[in-house]
Amino acid sequence: MQFLLLFSRQGKLRLQKWFTPITDREKKKVIRDMMMLVLARPPRSCNFLQWRDLKIVYKRYASLYFCAGLEDRDNELLTLEVLHRYVELLDKYFGNVCELDIIFNFEKAYFILDEFLMGGEVQETSKVAVGVSMEEADTLQETMEEYMSKPAY
Repeated sequence: MQFLLLFSRQGKLRLQKWFTPITDREKKKVIRDMMMLVLARPPRSCNFLQWRDLKIVYKRYASLYFCAGLEDRDNELLTLEVLHRYVELLDKYFGNVCELDIIFNFEKAYFILDEFLMGGEVQETSKVAVGVSMEEADTLQETMEEYMSKPAY
């Protein structure tokens, strides 16, 4: 996987993760092209596209599109399952995730993605393990906030 994009039906980018180094200018062009390609497709179309030398896999959940760019050797159906697993992880953490959850808690969405994927490859398949990791991170954050809020004498 070379990149993962989340964008709304209105064409607003909500999350982007790049697994290969490319310039900011090229990133903007890829994002624009992905939105134009995916948003222009009819609702009952196939979720796989060929674009340049990449395979594009996308899936719409509510008002968000999850879009991944793959190399030729990557499996499209497996990537569709990866996108679905990411949505399941978001649902588990936020409780029926919506676009506003991603907007206002983007750091949590990135953290969940980083616990799940690394370098464009699945790092952890277990929803339970990712959930435990999220709970530990939340506990650590709460502990640090309590510690930092106490006056230092």
